[in-house]
Amino acid sequence: MHSLRTKITLITICIIAMSVAIVTAVSVHFIRRSESLESNQLLLLLCETGERNLDYYFNSVQKSVEKVEHFAERDLDGIDALEDEAFAAHVERVAAFFDETANKTNGVLTYYYRIDPAASDTVKGFWYVNMDGEGFVEHVPTDITLYDTQDTSRLVWFTVPKHEGKAIWLPPYITDNLDVRVMSYNVPIYWRGHFIGVAGIELDYSDMAEQVDSIRLYQNGYAFLDDDEGNLFYHPRYDVASLSEEELPKLPEGALSNLTFLQYNFEGQERIAAWLPLSNGMRLNVSVPVSETQGDWQRLVREILTAAALVLLASSAVVLVGAERIMKPLEDLTRAAEQADAGNYDFALTYEKDDEIGRLTKTFQRMGAHMREHISDLSRQAYTDALTSVKNKGAFSKALDAMQQKIDKGEKPEFAAAVFDCDNLKLINDRWGHDKGDTYLKTACRLICRVWQHSPVFRIGGDEFAVLMQGGDYDAREALAEQFKREAEAINAKAEHVWEQVHVAMGIADYEPQTDPAVIDTIRRADKAMYANKHRGRSRAPRSGAELRVES
Repeated sequence: MHSLRTKITLITICIIAMSVAIVTAVSVHFIRRSESLESNQLLLLLCETGERNLDYYFNSVQKSVEKVEHFAERDLDGIDALEDEAFAAHVERVAAFFDETANKTNGVLTYYYRIDPAASDTVKGFWYVNMDGEGFVEHVPTDITLYDTQDTSRLVWFTVPKHEGKAIWLPPYITDNLDVRVMSYNVPIYWRGHFIGVAGIELDYSDMAEQVDSIRLYQNGYAFLDDDEGNLFYHPRYDVASLSEEELPKLPEGALSNLTFLQYNFEGQERIAAWLPLSNGMRLNVSVPVSETQGDWQRLVREILTAAALVLLASSAVVLVGAERIMKPLEDLTRAAEQADAGNYDFALTYEKDDEIGRLTKTFQRMGAHMREHISDLSRQAYTDALTSVKNKGAFSKALDAMQQKIDKGEKPEFAAAVFDCDNLKLINDRWGHDKGDTYLKTACRLICRVWQHSPVFRIGGDEFAVLMQGGDYDAREALAEQFKREAEAINAKAEHVWEQVHVAMGIADYEPQTDPAVIDTIRRADKAMYANKHRGRSRAPRSGAELRVES
């Protein structure tokens, strides 16, 4: 005898598969972690490079404006009073110095030194513009007297530095006279503690955009500028310069964290970004799709998984050959046990080897044969009426349930129900004895079975019977009812004793899908029709087919 335990030891090969799976999972974890760190470092490095370049650009502007500030305030120190002639000469000296400084600074679109009307009614200052890249030319300056210099929502390049009292970077804005989007750095100029005016440089927004656009990583990576409240200053996907503040999209909350690395969903795409603050108060973000950062580690993972799969396939081939022979009879036994647990002992087992499964299979086969025979006897007894040998009330309920299931599935079966009640059974039992009552019931039952030969007949109560008619019996239901009447009359004519006669009230009802949501409704209508006939004193079959369906 070959031990089943010996055969099952072959399944230990699964330990190899488990070991391979663990090694693969650990390898994938470390590769993914390493690649994620590498991608983050690359993002941060690119962000740092962009930050240095932009800060160098912005710092060069700041230094240029601060040089002008220092020059202007030193020059003002040499003026005893702000007389028009001396003040005008001061402005000319500042203009010359500013021109030299602006020409050495990259990206300058305009530079200006504007005098507060409160400091001088006649000296306005200057504004130089380089729109075509050919050099700075003087432009007619904005008339400051038309504005309230205390209102920081207008003429921001002048009113904000005056209000703040310090050098300041302003967010991008549209110049009133040039209709160009610019960024500016402005400083207030003072003489002996009195506000004199504002000196500043406006940068071409497109120059800054080109620098930001040059910061790219992977195929769909890009950089953008915003602030810590999510307001966009530049984004390659949007024409920020042409959109109003209300039209500009807000970045999702995940992109506003104080963490260096951010992960968020933007336009339906998972992205990861690194950000650093810029010297002008903005934030530089370098963002890439998460899927593009996973390319290398995913390739390595695929290679590892491929190798692991090959090892598993080789091991599995060995395991399957042995396990197939072992597991199939065991699976057959399992299914047989499940069927037996559900009460179904009609199963076949073919395993015949002399081992543990073989002995268990033979035991199951003997048990199944015994239980099938026993259940067959029980089933016949459970659903058969002992007196008349027709189906009993339990079988009737089961037949109604089966019919109801068909209706619940949407079927519309054609059938009719007939209900019978034997009259005077109690009288016969009381006067002549129960054995005569039994004879009376058997005679009525034999007649019902003889007339409805192709339909199931049920005894559903002491003196009640029922028939479910389908097929040919359903089509001939009225003719069969008339046949029942005639044969009952023939029996009664020949019978010598009351208990040998047939006096049965009958009611028939067709199943109507529109009015009978349940099968039992049809039975109730047939029962009602039977009682209507009975109450009218009809102990024999009705006279016509119309009288068979007394329904309400």
